[in-house]
Amino acid sequence: MLMTKQRKPAIRTLRGWATSVLQETVAIRECDEHGWMHDLADPHARDRAYDVARRDPPAGVSPDEATDAITEVLDSVGDTCPECRPNDLV
Repeated sequence: MLMTKQRKPAIRTLRGWATSVLQETVAIRECDEHGWMHDLADPHARDRAYDVARRDPPAGVSPDEATDAITEVLDSVGDTCPECRPNDLV
């Protein structure tokens, strides 16, 4: 008898889902060299991320919980990579 496994979702945490949504809406991006996330400070991208959270939250998660997860990720991301050397002002 042929048995099939049900695939697990690619993103397993609410924080991971929120990070993915923020990357897809280009509200944050990853530092190419070090992997830290950067907040791009684009209000339109943030609005798109919140719209996704309200309209299409992950299964079993309320829209309020999804928007809270977006906020938590945004609050934890800086606007610069802590490992990148700032441009020297001469």
